[in-house]
Amino acid sequence: MGLLPGFLSTAPKSEAEKRADEVRTGAVAPTRAERARCWAARDAFYACLDAHGIVDTLNSEGRAAAARACPAEGAAFERDCAAQWVTYFKKWRVQDIQKKARLKELEAQGATRMDVQTDFTPRR
Repeated sequence: MGLLPGFLSTAPKSEAEKRADEVRTGAVAPTRAERARCWAARDAFYACLDAHGIVDTLNSEGRAAAARACPAEGAAFERDCAAQWVTYFKKWRVQDIQKKARLKELEAQGATRMDVQTDFTPRR
């Protein structure tokens, strides 16, 4: 005799678990402490990826490599950050690594680095 998934007994979620689910789905904005926890989890995940030479976790090969090499860090990152943030940070990581590699390549070819102001605040 099998049980249907809807009839399995599950403990009710605590208020903290409910809040975490709401942050993960984007239903509520994260507090400063929740953002800090997300960034710490992201940084730990990135450190693990760097240690194992994994760049892109958005493709199936990178996702599998990250799951093998950094399961705890990946789970914490997914748990502590809003789902949209996780996707954004993963895309940003790939683009940032590609940008740095391209800049290094250009400098090796003799390009000159230029300081560029990217905001509109007046310089003093």
